[in-house]
Amino acid sequence: MIKITFVCMGNICRSPMAEAVFSDMVKKAGLSKYFEIDSAGTSGYHVGDRPCRGTREILARRKIEYNGRSRRVSAGDLDYFDYIVTMDADNLADMEYLDKRGKNRHKFHKLLDFSTQNNVSDVPDPYYAGRFEYVYDLIFDGCQGLLAHIRQEHNL
Repeated sequence: MIKITFVCMGNICRSPMAEAVFSDMVKKAGLSKYFEIDSAGTSGYHVGDRPCRGTREILARRKIEYNGRSRRVSAGDLDYFDYIVTMDADNLADMEYLDKRGKNRHKFHKLLDFSTQNNVSDVPDPYYAGRFEYVYDLIFDGCQGLLAHIRQEHNL
C-alpha cells in the first residue's frame, strides 16, 4: 500500500482538491487497491470543516467526489505516510520543522515539482484571491506527474 497525504495550510482548499483529483486519477487508472490517499493542514483553524465552497464547486463541475473533513497534520503522519506532498514552500518548511530529527525529509515533495506543463513552483492559496480554476489546473498537472512518478517508481 502506497500512502500519500497532501498538505496545505488549512486543509479546506488546495490539499483536499489534490486528494480528490489524485484519488480520481488513481481510480480511473484501476490502481485504487495500491493506494491510501489523504490530506491535512498545517494549521488547526478549520479542523472538522468541509472544503471551502470554491473547492467543492470545482470538484462538482468535474464530477469528482469528495467527502473529507479538514484535519491537522501530526508528527505521526510523518512516519505513517510514504509521500507527504505539499502545495507550497511554506507548507514544506512547516513539514521540515515538524520533522525535527530529519528522518522523514526524503518523503517530502512539493506537488508542482512533478508538473510537466507549468513553470510555477507553488500552488497559490485561492482562499482569499479565488482563481480556483487556475489552482485546479495546476493541481491536475502536478497530480498527473506525481502518479506517473509513482507508477514508474513502484512498477505499477
